[in-house]
Amino acid sequence: MQAFGHKYRMRSSISFCIILGACGTVTDPVRTAQPYIGLSERHNRSEIREFVGVDPVRTEWCAAFVNAVLEVEGIPGSSTVSEHSLMARSFLRWGESVDPEDIQRGDVVIFPRGNLGWQGHVGFYVETQDGRWVILGGNQYNEVRYDLFKPSRAIAVRRYVAPNSNTTRATVDH
Repeated sequence: MQAFGHKYRMRSSISFCIILGACGTVTDPVRTAQPYIGLSERHNRSEIREFVGVDPVRTEWCAAFVNAVLEVEGIPGSSTVSEHSLMARSFLRWGESVDPEDIQRGDVVIFPRGNLGWQGHVGFYVETQDGRWVILGGNQYNEVRYDLFKPSRAIAVRRYVAPNSNTTRATVDH
């Protein structure tokens, strides 16, 4: 997956230093994903293929989209924990488990899909509206878009933890 140099790419990481003197990076996968909202697999096939590295018409691409956004953010994707990084459920072993009560913007959420245990859907948590989670993801009705999901349907919520860090990634509220 080569996300760098793509015309829609937008790096959302900004540098910051904590008062204690430890420097790090604030990441916001939601902001990075936003320029792609509205791209559909039929009308924007080549743009999506260039970003995610697979043909969106022939491949279920929600996990490829999440991995491509993470790559832009400089965050390792699910290929670091799974041989099947194009599967949504490859994220079940990625990052750290998060209690749904502690969900934050940018957390990765995995949902079931279909009748087979290997099937799923994955996207980024944005916010809660009227008791439902707003998820930004790829291959949501064949495009990049926001959709509402019942929190009770989530299989897992996962969060990236930087190596050699005692804390999880910091997020930016927008």
